[in-house]
Amino acid sequence: MSERQNAQIREVFDTQQVWKGFCKLAPISMFVVVFGAAFGLAAAQQGLSDASTVAMSALVFAGYAQFAALDMWGAQVPLFTLLATVFAINARHLLMGATLYPWLSSMSVRKRYGVMTVVSDANWAMSLQHYQNGQSGLGVLFGGGLALWLFWVVGTWLGVAFGSGISGGSATMERFGLDMVVGCFLLAMAFGGEQRLREWLIWLVAGVVSLLVWGVLEANSYVVAGAVAGGLFNVLLHERKSQQTEAKP
Repeated sequence: MSERQNAQIREVFDTQQVWKGFCKLAPISMFVVVFGAAFGLAAAQQGLSDASTVAMSALVFAGYAQFAALDMWGAQVPLFTLLATVFAINARHLLMGATLYPWLSSMSVRKRYGVMTVVSDANWAMSLQHYQNGQSGLGVLFGGGLALWLFWVVGTWLGVAFGSGISGGSATMERFGLDMVVGCFLLAMAFGGEQRLREWLIWLVAGVVSLLVWGVLEANSYVVAGAVAGGLFNVLLHERKSQQTEAKP
């Protein structure tokens, strides 16, 4: 099925699909509980109240950005620096939204943004794979996002309530390699299924640029730089292909 045909999938809410998506992302969401608990513990150590910590996870739902915000938390919070840092970390969501727009554009604005409130790396990657294979991805996108959100909030509450029994916080995750779970999952989604040379080249450009600027730019900015480089390279390839098509008699 062509990309144009894929983009013509009309998404409608189906509770059965949403439930299947919830169950499909539930296993990876189990590891999100550990991240949530580490955040709850770190927030408690920074002096945030229990209610504020749980509310932040429920309303913000942005793990890496929340950890970054904690690093700058204190008696005087540098508001501009905080906003710039959070924007840089979450800028990838602009690209996520752009990639999903062809399939979600047929939905009402209210439903579309309602779905996007629970989009994260894992359910985005899996739903995009569904769409590219000509299948509906709304169940995985929304149902899976609900699973990730729920387990993140539950994990945060556990970290707040039983934080004294957790030793080392995020350092414990790194020691046992739990911080690599989501990364490995995303790699499996990215390279699962049929691959084309164009996609390999885009990933290569994005990876090389990320490595080149890693340690030079601000924390996490290398992710944005790699994503932008891969996106621009994709645009160049698309324009070149269009020119070649027009040049043919």
